[in-house]
Amino acid sequence: MKHFLSLKDYSKEEILEIIELGLQIKKETKNKIFKPYLKNVNLGMIFEKSSTRTRVSFETGINQLGGNGLFLSSKDIQLGRGEPIKDTARVISRMVDLIMIRTFGQDRLEEFAKYSKVPVINGLTDKYHPVQLLADYMTMIEFNKQNGVCAYVGDGNNMTHSWMILASKLGLELRIATPDEYKPEADVLDMCEEFSKKSGAKIIYTNDPKVAIKDADVVTTDTWISMGQEEEKEKRIKDFAGYTIDDEMMKLAKDDALFLHCLPAYRGYEVTEEVFEAHADEIFTEAENRLHAQKGLMVWLMN
Repeated sequence: MKHFLSLKDYSKEEILEIIELGLQIKKETKNKIFKPYLKNVNLGMIFEKSSTRTRVSFETGINQLGGNGLFLSSKDIQLGRGEPIKDTARVISRMVDLIMIRTFGQDRLEEFAKYSKVPVINGLTDKYHPVQLLADYMTMIEFNKQNGVCAYVGDGNNMTHSWMILASKLGLELRIATPDEYKPEADVLDMCEEFSKKSGAKIIYTNDPKVAIKDADVVTTDTWISMGQEEEKEKRIKDFAGYTIDDEMMKLAKDDALFLHCLPAYRGYEVTEEVFEAHADEIFTEAENRLHAQKGLMVWLMN
């Protein structure tokens, strides 16, 4: 049994295997072929954070694979009323075959997985968002950018951490531009430095988004104000001045550069309306790929 808590626990070969499986299942889905890869498999979906894409993609995905999805809000289960995480894990994992959790601290996810009898998937924590990176790299493959130079501009958050791990595992060049106060966490920087020694990845950190984007094949960003940070909104808007990806910024990248955003996107902050709409097909292909990449992941974990 293997959990999917972070990409750091996976080899390059395993990551690519999961994504290739997702691409295969996507092709079948587009041809209206729905193979019951996970017939009668029950997926428990625990949400301590609200979601659009995560809920729809996992619930639709398990149904298309022949299984059943069970939505469990923290408002509806004892976990939200103070039951110890380990007790919830030991109960639910005796009743379902697979569990996805979208929560706050990575420590909550890891404690749950420690006591679970079935595979646990990280649907998002404050530190990592690995399922999103499966979808992002799947999108890069589909747009023939899988070996391209990537630029991440914005907050050094869970998306940044996950991009760093993906790049350092796969041997990519990744340039990260954040204000000093919002740099990625030191332990992730150190970990990815070790991974890069093995893979040959090149991870560059800068304060200047123009330096990061120059001649990039893939440009990506994320919201500056994530869930739970609303009180910091005015400060963050001020701190991220100059980090909005607009037409002038995108002109620094390659002419056919791919633009990705994990959504939701706040126009006028991390990206302009013009850039977003010019790359809407790429962005919404990326969003759709959450469904297909996660189907590949679930089938891989159960087999």
